[in-house]
Amino acid sequence: MKKTYVSTTVNGEAVEFLADPRETLLDCLRDHLDLTGSKEGCGTGDCGACSVTLDGTLVCSCLVLGVEAEGKQVGTIEGMAPGNDLHPLQRKFIEHAALQCGYCTPGFLVAAKALLDHNPDPTETEVRYWLAGNLCRCTGYDKIVRAVLDAAAELRGEAA
Repeated sequence: MKKTYVSTTVNGEAVEFLADPRETLLDCLRDHLDLTGSKEGCGTGDCGACSVTLDGTLVCSCLVLGVEAEGKQVGTIEGMAPGNDLHPLQRKFIEHAALQCGYCTPGFLVAAKALLDHNPDPTETEVRYWLAGNLCRCTGYDKIVRAVLDAAAELRGEAA
């Protein structure tokens, strides 16, 4: 099958790649752009391990074709904290021990950032609802929810 030229922006940087029209955005990110932070957990959009943003909307990159990124903004875990500093969400995940094996963590972090970009002052119920599309078999969800709420407070400038 003929490959398609895709021009997009990933984590604020203009990129170009050739994609088979049947390739998922996840495969394009991992195989063509060497952005391996997003993981394939299920391939059916049920686990959230491959979560990225596409023009600011949270999506499962295993369900989006790479060619659909043409002319759009893609945000991945690699772009969450440019430079050497951690994003407050990343720090709070560490502080709250909100990760164990780490396989699901990039998807949770991208989803949590998308939530806080959309709603900087979520309730616990809103955090749980927003993250319902992300599955974790190791950590349990309380630590993750607490980390997100704590990061939200910090980002709003409130003392913990």
